Amino acid sequence: MGSARKLEYVSDGIIDLGEYLRRREGAHEPVSTFALWGADGERSRFALPLWRAIYLAAGERGAIAWDAERGSGDLHPLVILDLGADPARTEFEWHGAPGLEAQRVPETLTAPGGGLAIYLGSEEARRWFLVIEGGTEGLTYPVGRDREDILFLAGECAGLLFLRDFAGGAE
Repeated sequence: MGSARKLEYVSDGIIDLGEYLRRREGAHEPVSTFALWGADGERSRFALPLWRAIYLAAGERGAIAWDAERGSGDLHPLVILDLGADPARTEFEWHGAPGLEAQRVPETLTAPGGGLAIYLGSEEARRWFLVIEGGTEGLTYPVGRDREDILFLAGECAGLLFLRDFAGGAE
């Protein structure tokens, strides 16, 4: 009976680590942002590998996105994780994928604006990419173990994309 009385005083509010850190450190600015776009239902599975890839590249925003097989110049996001703005920014600077060679896949490509793009595969006349953009400090181009880890995470995203048929159901 004593434990039931204790439960009456438990708050139904959401735990906010940022608010806790601001109070603890006396900071007034938000500590971080974590804005997901397009990650409804099963697509939320992309959040963790995107976050890890963004972290390894010292980036600020990542996405699973596609362009037309023939390189129309437009990038269409499926899922975006933005660590720099809320709501998530959905526009990307994109001019196709220069330097993409079938015999060198997977490969890390330099994206417009100093970003990073990793080719994930093609389906239904769409080329899919993991795209990472840097923040104010710019993106750290991954080398060595970090590059291998990002390629591994890209493979995890490709598996989710094609084996769970997210690519076929994209609009």
